Amino acid sequence: MFDWANSVYNLVITTTFFPIYFVGVTGAAYGEDSVPFLGRTFKNSSLYDYALATAYLFIALMLPILSSIADSYGNKKRFMQFFCYLGGLACIGLFWFKGEQPSVAWGLGCFMLAAIGYIGSLVFYNSYLPDIAKPEEHDRISARGFSFGYLGASLLQIIGFGLVVYFSSKGDKTSGPLFTFLLVGLWWMGFAQITFFHLPKSLPSIKKPDNNFLTAGFIELKKVFVHIKALKTLKWFLVAFLFYSMGVQTVMLAATLFGQKALGLPSEKLIITILLMQFVAIAGATIISRLSNRFGNLYTLMGVVLLWVVICITAFFVAVLKESGHEVELYFYVVAVGVGLVMGGVQALSRSTYSKLMPTTRDTASFFSFYDVTEKVSIVVGIFTFGYIDELFGMKHSVLALIVFFVLGFGALLIAKRKETNANPSVTQ
Repeated sequence: MFDWANSVYNLVITTTFFPIYFVGVTGAAYGEDSVPFLGRTFKNSSLYDYALATAYLFIALMLPILSSIADSYGNKKRFMQFFCYLGGLACIGLFWFKGEQPSVAWGLGCFMLAAIGYIGSLVFYNSYLPDIAKPEEHDRISARGFSFGYLGASLLQIIGFGLVVYFSSKGDKTSGPLFTFLLVGLWWMGFAQITFFHLPKSLPSIKKPDNNFLTAGFIELKKVFVHIKALKTLKWFLVAFLFYSMGVQTVMLAATLFGQKALGLPSEKLIITILLMQFVAIAGATIISRLSNRFGNLYTLMGVVLLWVVICITAFFVAVLKESGHEVELYFYVVAVGVGLVMGGVQALSRSTYSKLMPTTRDTASFFSFYDVTEKVSIVVGIFTFGYIDELFGMKHSVLALIVFFVLGFGALLIAKRKETNANPSVTQ
């Protein structure tokens, strides 16, 4: 149910409505793609990427300490609630973002706080998986959570699309998205109450915590780091996850910008396309979960990463066809379906694979902080690279550059599989 609650942020804010709205209102306010901000002029789509990357960098620096404290003191639910409310209130704050100065600073500030709230709550949420499910249930429950998230987010996306159509018919292009941002915050905080009511309290990993919480936090971090260094399969899986997440997360976060800026598709069709991706992702998460039961987690992840390479190559040639004057709308839909098939599966399977490879411990939040920090650092590098290459060479080259991340991730997965086989030839993860 927490997936149901918070996935509306990830879909409606970062994936669909906000990037379309941000590029649209800033372009209308300044009459072009260039936006003055902090003494410099940015391409509006790149400014969006840089703001998102900054938010992810900030939370990546915070999470190891926060999660270690949560493990040490047994209050990870409280941290989860704090970040949930921070993100929900920030989404509500976007209701007052109009696109011109100083509203750009307000909009980007709320956008970044919402991202911090979303990311911050996830590390504590993810760390509950080993607490509430047996290892053999991790794949199924992780995939089920993502499926619930896609369903809930798709429902609110439909409501938001209805609001956009209603207000647009009256000549109002801004009220539809703004009311949708408001609903996202209310939905997120409201449905999260179900999770907060039912989740068990976490137990502290130490009986007498150090009075200096920063010292206790770093002690926990050091313990986790030593564990990960000793577990070769886990270590190489995290390396692989770092690289292929640079590509996966960037594609998911930048798909709408790609359709809008590189292919020139109207916002209504983009919203419908992203909605289609969510429903396809529900099936994709289930299919990939079943494939992992048959072929093992690491082999399945290798196959999925190769599919991402194919998707990036296809998207690049679709953009080339568009520049040549061809109609590419149908091709974009095909690429979107491909992304939908693999995006939910790779996220769910990555999370459950990590939970299987990590040792049995009470320090689940600390271990999952490494997982989440790895993912967030990958997003910082991926989305910043995407925005920078977009400024220099154009967005289609940004998509092509992501292939490098997937290839490096595939190579690290191969090493992880070999380490696993050498350690225990009779077990396949």
